[in-house]
Order: sequence, then structure tokens, then C-alpha cells
Amino acid sequence: MQDIQELTILHEAVENANEAFITIDAEHRVLFFNRAAEKMFGYARQEVLGRDLCLLLAPEHRESHPLAVQQYLPAGEPPFTGREAELTGIRRSGERFPALISFSVAEIDHRTFFTALIRDMAETRGLQRQVAQAERLALLGRVVAEITHEIKNPLVMIGGWARRLHRTVREEEARRRLADILAQVERLEHLLAELRNLYVPRKQAAETIDAGELLREAFRLVKADCEERDIALELRLEGPRPLIMGDREKLLQVLLNLIKNSMEALAPAGGSLLLALATVDGYAELTVADNGPGIPAELRERVFTPFFTTKRQGTGLGLCVCKRIMDDHPGSALTLESVEGQGTAATLRFPIHRFVEE
Repeated sequence: MQDIQELTILHEAVENANEAFITIDAEHRVLFFNRAAEKMFGYARQEVLGRDLCLLLAPEHRESHPLAVQQYLPAGEPPFTGREAELTGIRRSGERFPALISFSVAEIDHRTFFTALIRDMAETRGLQRQVAQAERLALLGRVVAEITHEIKNPLVMIGGWARRLHRTVREEEARRRLADILAQVERLEHLLAELRNLYVPRKQAAETIDAGELLREAFRLVKADCEERDIALELRLEGPRPLIMGDREKLLQVLLNLIKNSMEALAPAGGSLLLALATVDGYAELTVADNGPGIPAELRERVFTPFFTTKRQGTGLGLCVCKRIMDDHPGSALTLESVEGQGTAATLRFPIHRFVEE
């Protein structure tokens, strides 16, 4: 009776563990598949039990893993027993993920069984990449801060003298050349400001924001400009009023930048521009959508790359700055969808803090 109780306790402990437990026999067939394994790989256990373990392995491991099992049987020394190894698993959806695996072997009634304890390392690897990225950005931020400081001072002097000369010079050709200098000085000043926004870390404010009011404010700020450009601007607020957490000033900056991009895409013929708010699965989604020419398929993956732009006077940093601000808001994301010839929709997605009480 005690043995049965102990086995029951052990079975329940393994069944409810956070790590995936998978047991196979010498023929590489799955005999045990706990709840964590179901969640990790996306298969119900009845779909896996009795089938070859290769179902769960990435193609590059489907020959080597069964071979390692077969090599153990005569030698009694599996290559991975007693230490951890990293393999690539594959979920039912086809998604690949890094898995950290430790193996054990049991001999029962002259039969050999292999059990793997598996941890999904996708989230850990993602966090490691984020930390590495943050360290690189911090280092780059210090370099950018020093460079912009060194460039800004002489740039201010050049701009100041050029403006003074432009006010006093009467010869038309000289005035045109001075105007060109001033235009380039302003462009460089704008570039330096965007570089600082992108690479120099700044503390984010954490305040409760009415997502609907934030979108209404952006609507008010651009309404007159849209009317002048023959752009039909629509504000659409659906469902309850969600509250989100973030830096109001920076999020308004992101919205205005996205709206500006849409307005430029619609120039000079005009078109329609939609600002919409919706709640989806516990998230607030603020969308800026236009019916402009859209982004060519070959360019979509590059739109968040620094200095990439299709505009003649663009710096290629606007969307990078927007994405950086959104990345600094935990749980939030900026996504871009575009169909060539039909338009582009940029969506800001935030976890809902709570809803406004009516």
C-alpha cells in the first residue's frame, strides 16, 4: 500500500511539474508526456503517446537523437546522461524553440527507458537578447551623447552666423546660398535630436492615461492640417474607455509621428486617415490607418531599421524612435501592416490597466 501511495505521489508531482517530462523506450517511442509537455509542444498526450519522439524534434536532430539512443544500448553510456544539453524543439504550429534538456536512464524488467526533463528557453533567450541590446544601447547612447555635444556647438554657431548674414545680405544669389546653409543646419539639428531620442536613454514617466483622450488629443492637433491637405480625418472610439500606463508625452509623440507619416504618404492628392481605438483580449489598440500607396513588400522588413527611409528629406529615424519608445513600455508593442496600393495601418498595443468608471 505504501509503495502504491509513493508511486501516486511521484506521478502527481511529475504530472504537475513546470518542466516537461517525456519518457521514451528503446525504440524511441513516447511512453509518458506530462501536462507541461502538452503546453510546451502544443500536442495533447494522446496525439504523442506511442509515436516516435522525432515528432517533437527539429529536423537537424531527427537522425542524431535516435542514433544516440541506439548507441547507448550496447555501451550503457548515453552521450548526454548526467549533464544538460541544448536541442531545438518544434511545436505543433511549426515554431522552433531552444530547449534545455537533462536525461536520465532507467532499467526496468530488462527494458531500457529514457526520460528527458525539458525547459523551454525561448523566453530566457529573449530576455538575454533584451539585456544585451540594452547594454549595447547604453554604450551607444554615451557615444551619441558625446558626439552630438561636440557637433551641436559648432552647428549652433554656423546657424547663428548664417541667419545674421541672411538678414543683412541683399545679393539674391548669396541669399539663396545662405538659405541652403540654414536648411541643412536645421536638418542636422533635427537629425541630432532624433539620434538622442533613439539612443540616449531617458527615464519614462509612469502615469495612468485615458487611451481615448490620448487619441482625441492627437485628432485635435492634426485636424486643421488634414483639412488643408484634403485628407478626410476620422476618429473612431469603440467599446469601454481603457486606461493604460505610460509616458503621455512620449506616446503622444509616437501617435503624431505615425500620423505625420500617413499624411506624407497621402500627399499631394489627399485621401482618408483613420484614428481608431479598440479593446482586444485585454489590450488597448490604438490604430493609425491610411488608404495611401502602402509600403512595397520588399521594404516592409526594413522600415524600423535606423536611417532607412523612402523620403527624400527623411532621416530614417522616426519609426525607430517610435518603436524604441514602445519597447520601453512593458508589455506594449508597435506593429505595422501594409498592403501595396491599399494603405498602411500602424497599431499601438498596450495592456489595459483598468477601465474608466462611467
